[in-house]
Amino acid sequence: MKGGMGMGNMGKMMKQLQKMQSQMAKVQEEIAEKVVEGSSGGGAVRVEVNGQKELLSVKIDEEVLSQDNREMLEDLILTAVNEALRKVDEMIAAEMQKVAGSVKLPPGLF
Repeated sequence: MKGGMGMGNMGKMMKQLQKMQSQMAKVQEEIAEKVVEGSSGGGAVRVEVNGQKELLSVKIDEEVLSQDNREMLEDLILTAVNEALRKVDEMIAAEMQKVAGSVKLPPGLF
């Protein structure tokens, strides 16, 4: 098969895809265990989110609690949580890119 994809190439490609699938599963497990922090108000509110986007903790500086400004506190919490979730998305994309980049697939396959 001149210029085509022979059976040997097809088998090699399938092995590469299986390898990539296995690596992605491993990376997903590792990501689930990682913890990312988001903060707002100069650190007045800090949250921790895991790689599965579950909110693990919320820490609020006592100075913010002593102020009588509920709306500001709510905004700070929202900002911190959204920052942490954005960081998780970036972490997931970076880890998956590492896996995808490590597997050599024929050009134009995806």
